[in-house]
Amino acid sequence: MLDPYLKEALVGKLTALADDEVVLAQRLSEWVAHAPILEEDIAIANLAQDELGHAKLYLELRQELDGSDPDQVVFLRDPLDYGNAVLVELPRGDWAFTMVRQYLFDAYEGLWLREAASSRYAPLAEVAARILKEERFHLRHSSLWVERLALGTEESHRRAQAALDLLFPYARQLFRPLEGEEALVEAGIVPDLKALEGPYLEEVGSFLKGVGLKVPEGGYVPKSRREHTEYLWSLLAEMQSVARWDREAKAW
Repeated sequence: MLDPYLKEALVGKLTALADDEVVLAQRLSEWVAHAPILEEDIAIANLAQDELGHAKLYLELRQELDGSDPDQVVFLRDPLDYGNAVLVELPRGDWAFTMVRQYLFDAYEGLWLREAASSRYAPLAEVAARILKEERFHLRHSSLWVERLALGTEESHRRAQAALDLLFPYARQLFRPLEGEEALVEAGIVPDLKALEGPYLEEVGSFLKGVGLKVPEGGYVPKSRREHTEYLWSLLAEMQSVARWDREAKAW
């Protein structure tokens, strides 16, 4: 059993993890029927579905802790109550933007999940190990696309570098802990984000340098998971429209 403080902190962490997945899935789904080649239409749809599945797993863990309804959490919260990183809410952009963002997120998630699979909170350890199997495919897919774009034409390289320049500072926000997360780290429940940032920068930097991309320095890093752009409002307005139209509905 978790003490009340750890329980509250874990509910917040699980919600933020789910929010990242839900919002990213929504951005990925915007590419369905618009991807550059047919096989990527199928792949991107599968990626979006996987991310939603991961969100569901995190929200089911939350449900075990506080009895919350996952659908209510996703569809009936206001944007300011969402705890996703700014990285995942930015507009889909071009294909290079989408693949660079996906790579930066996948690399972070892979590191986090490997550590979380050893969590002292057994339900989280089990979920992390399950998600990690799919995330290995996600990372392979996104890294191959980043390599392909970076080493392709002059134009594809330019677009990949432009995307990286814009996105990389936002990726650093993924390593900013939530309020109360330090207690979860001390209890061995979640990985220490500060300890993961160095390996992330090394892994990502080595890969990007190897494909001829330059990791930008500086840039604004959002400090709080309650800090959002206007893009989240429009994304959630569309995603939540049916649920908000009839809050008594049992299925949407």
